[in-house]
Amino acid sequence: MSGEVPDWHSLAHRSTQDLRDAGLRLHLNERAVRIDSDAHVVHTRSASGGTRVVDYDRLVVATGAVPARPPIAGLDRLGPADGVHLLHTIDDTLAITQTLDDGARSAVIVGAGYIGLEMAEALRNRGLNVTVVEQLPQVLPRTLDPELARLIEDELDRNGVQVSCGSIVTRILRAGSQLQVAVAASPSVDAEAAVLSADLVLVVTGVRPDTQLAVAAGAKTGTARALDVDSGMRTNLPDIYAAGDCVHTHHRLLTEPTYVPLGTTAHKQGRVAGENAVGGFATYAGSLGTQVVRIFDLVAAATGLRDADATAAGYQAATAATSAYDHKVYYPQATMIAQRLTADTVSRRLLGAQLVGHLNAQIAKRVDILATTLFYSGTIDDIGDLDLSYTPPLGSPYDAIQVAAHAWQSQQ
Repeated sequence: MSGEVPDWHSLAHRSTQDLRDAGLRLHLNERAVRIDSDAHVVHTRSASGGTRVVDYDRLVVATGAVPARPPIAGLDRLGPADGVHLLHTIDDTLAITQTLDDGARSAVIVGAGYIGLEMAEALRNRGLNVTVVEQLPQVLPRTLDPELARLIEDELDRNGVQVSCGSIVTRILRAGSQLQVAVAASPSVDAEAAVLSADLVLVVTGVRPDTQLAVAAGAKTGTARALDVDSGMRTNLPDIYAAGDCVHTHHRLLTEPTYVPLGTTAHKQGRVAGENAVGGFATYAGSLGTQVVRIFDLVAAATGLRDADATAAGYQAATAATSAYDHKVYYPQATMIAQRLTADTVSRRLLGAQLVGHLNAQIAKRVDILATTLFYSGTIDDIGDLDLSYTPPLGSPYDAIQVAAHAWQSQQ
């Protein structure tokens, strides 16, 4: 949407012919409408109305997720032709492109999660006036603590994006050539606080697992009403596996599954499900919810649990905040990385990390080091002992994340 990737076809990992050359038989423009787990068959319907019965020895369900549709008056009556969009598929992207090509100059984005903020940047880079509305009190509410979220809000403001947190969109209607978006103060929606005018409205308030097909066949659901699978990605139905955004996720720091609809998680789960479906014995090792996102010139990243989530899970959690330069300050362009580390005060096990820093500060590399520490149940003390690379233009003898670990230690 930003134009950084000029051709949307580039987003496809493989072409149809690549898949066929790999031995796959593709049934395109054909929908699975019913699974008969007793008979081991899937009933399908093509776009032209034809039906087919496909038999299987083992079945993998990878139906993904669908966009959440918040209870906004008018949302069910307005669509892409009106300039009101959801964003989930390539077709959605092409529809938004059409609205932009038709001359849209202003946009309201509902939701300040990853996709909402990435779209705010993309549309702003295309010259639109952009307003982001979020019902919770901060941007990236499921990723960052408020102290770090404010840094992202400041970056949005510097780049001309208007942010309205603690606000709920109550209705959308078309008035002449423009859309009118009514916004109320959260949590009370009794009175409208403002009415925003826009040419384009984008609703990106998360996703929910698409499980209707499997549930109708008798599959059980678990966390977030996602399909309940074991570590081998098996459902309760014989010879049926499931993976990706339609299933719940085993978390390495929690005793109960969670729902983590991320591409990295889906890839790993899909590999396990596919291997086991052809007779293997693979196990999904579990997720930490490691994430990273670029917002203009800042990068935000997180892994593991935040303080409140860790405490709710039974840990004796404590969190320390610190800032450290990404490399030796006497070298040009050194920038500060704001960090929050969470660890258990009894076992000293690292439980989570959050980082916000400049685009050039290797935030993704640093969160991956912390995610690796989490994956192998490392402690806050282990971080300080890590033998990390050092050269003054790129780092410090004690890396920024080690400075953060020392700050946690000094506060206990």
